[in-house]
Amino acid sequence: MKASRRVVAVAVTGSLLLAGCGGERAGGPGGRASGGDERTIKAFDINLQPRDKVKDGGTLRWGINEFPAQWNRNHVDGNLAVAASVSNALLPSPFLSNEKAEISVNHDYVLDAEITRQQPKQVITYRLNPKAKWSDGKPITWADYQAQWHALNGRNPAFHIASPTGYQDIEKVERGKDDYEVVVTFDKPFGDWQSLFGPLLPAATNQTPEAFDNAWLNKIPVTAGPFKFGGFDQTAKTITLLRDDSWWGNRAKLDKIIYRASEQDSLIGAFSNGELDIIDVGPSAPDYARAKGTPGAQVRQAAGPDFRHFTFNGSSDLLKDQNVRQAIQLGINRQAIAQSDLQGLDWPITLLNNHFFMNTQEGYQDNAGKLGVYDPARARQLLDAAGWKLNGAVRQKNGKPLDLRFVVPSGVQVSKQEGELAQTMLAQIGVKLTIKAVPSDDFFTKYVIPGNFDITPFAYIGTPFPVSSSYGIYANSPDGKTWNANFGRTGSAAIDQAMSRAAQTLDPARARTLTNRADELIWQAVNVLPLYQRPQNVATRQTLANVGARGFYDTRYEDIGFTG
Repeated sequence: MKASRRVVAVAVTGSLLLAGCGGERAGGPGGRASGGDERTIKAFDINLQPRDKVKDGGTLRWGINEFPAQWNRNHVDGNLAVAASVSNALLPSPFLSNEKAEISVNHDYVLDAEITRQQPKQVITYRLNPKAKWSDGKPITWADYQAQWHALNGRNPAFHIASPTGYQDIEKVERGKDDYEVVVTFDKPFGDWQSLFGPLLPAATNQTPEAFDNAWLNKIPVTAGPFKFGGFDQTAKTITLLRDDSWWGNRAKLDKIIYRASEQDSLIGAFSNGELDIIDVGPSAPDYARAKGTPGAQVRQAAGPDFRHFTFNGSSDLLKDQNVRQAIQLGINRQAIAQSDLQGLDWPITLLNNHFFMNTQEGYQDNAGKLGVYDPARARQLLDAAGWKLNGAVRQKNGKPLDLRFVVPSGVQVSKQEGELAQTMLAQIGVKLTIKAVPSDDFFTKYVIPGNFDITPFAYIGTPFPVSSSYGIYANSPDGKTWNANFGRTGSAAIDQAMSRAAQTLDPARARTLTNRADELIWQAVNVLPLYQRPQNVATRQTLANVGARGFYDTRYEDIGFTG
């Protein structure tokens, strides 16, 4: 699922989070939990207030648990939820989602966008808002859309993209009747066309691989939103945004937003001490209780397209064999991990048995089958058959022990606890699990993305487009070396074909059926092991309005502020 608004976003709270990458719109977020739990879950919880109830001015102090280096969110290193929480205040997106995952045109940037032809090829025509401009004074035009397509369509591997999903299906992007009309012609149908071009970056960023890699590295050179970039403080690990008075939309209520990066354990302390106004608590019962007990604060909770999981690195020497990955999966008691993570969070302890749909979404079905159960006896049989024989407490093959590296971000207790639980479970089948804690700022860029791990836990933050936002996570490598957002580094032509069929249909019901067929294949491959739908737990000051646990709702940054 999108690592950014439309990318699988990664947030590092109670775990690190990756943003989803850009299908078919889900229905029915929120509602009742599945699995027999009758409690009602909110679709969003943001203290929604009309603008006239929000004070003008003030500074919002926002705690984040990672200080990104790459601010190009379409870059594989920039596909992070943390980056999205900052740059969504700064960059264009042609569409907005409400709490029901219903998509509408974002009129600050686009006056209208619709399918103008379906046969012989799907054509989308965008009419851009002529008032919209970049902070360097240049207008936002069709050329920005064309350049983004060129960079993200996957045809030039020198562009280190998070995912080509959707863009790879476009035949051409052309100028319409003037610079403010964009005509996009698809080579094959793409149902989630509204997931594309958000965030939009200026043409200069996308014109060369060098610019794509470096123009946004440790800098935010251009913006086009209600806020503008104020500066980085690398020592204090802060990012400052300022109200942009040249913004053509509703004037931002806040004067300033200051993001402060720290490890998760430190963030809850800073919030409790009154040094921060908002933090993501994540699935941490102690942090949840501490935040709820903070005077003048509340924890806002909602269901979203976000899930906690373990990623298995199929390119690892120890995990290349699918049968070994299946054995490890069967040796992990997911229910016990979910129970440990979620106890005390007022959240249903229900396993997630789907890679695309959450328990609260229309289209969800259990596709895990026998691979979703805890079965250590079967795990031992598979390992024996694969040639991994017990030698004392740990299995060996060709003199090499089955010793897996479980890489976690430092300061995230939930990740450490999950590793310790899995360590005990896997010891029972003769597998050693070594927990390796690494700095939070390095977790994705130096370990997860380059494949420097055997197993690792984090959360995927999704979008209203379950197929296209997740496509890149499971897409096969075109050359056996380029994996983009597929950190499990396993895939197949069959999985790609199943996901493509789901993405190409314009019938929502059929898209859901086809998506579940793809999900069945992914369970066999053992790339990502879903644990549970992750609760969005966001601690805020009680007086803070229009931000919090957003579910599918796209935050309107210009409306954020304080009511008292």
